[in-house]
Amino acid sequence: QVQLVESGGGLVQAGGSLRLSCAASGFTLDSYAIGWFRQAPGKEQEGVSCISGPDGSTYYADSVKGRFTISRDNAKNTVYLQMNSLKPEDTAVYYCAALLVITTVQDMCVAQEGNYWGQGTQVTVSS
Repeated sequence: QVQLVESGGGLVQAGGSLRLSCAASGFTLDSYAIGWFRQAPGKEQEGVSCISGPDGSTYYADSVKGRFTISRDNAKNTVYLQMNSLKPEDTAVYYCAALLVITTVQDMCVAQEGNYWGQGTQVTVSS
């Protein structure tokens, strides 16, 4: 069964850090581009960060650039999103998605495409 499972969300104070994990089962991630997306209450879903499979190129939304870092550990079939200097406006449900064929990681994040999606993990940042 193909599955993506996010973990690592929680409640943190502004300025704090969290590391989200996206673990795959039923398929291997190394050929896939992986993206992190988020949806806050009353707002549209947005692409936060994406990383390609073959060369590990990355894309970050302007809102998180310099604070978030995406990485992948193909041996563990897992992709991470390290989130530092968190702000209340980072509060959202965070989803990961895997996409086999991409043009660029920016395209994946902007178009919010994915062959497989996780169920999401809640991140809440208090002020």
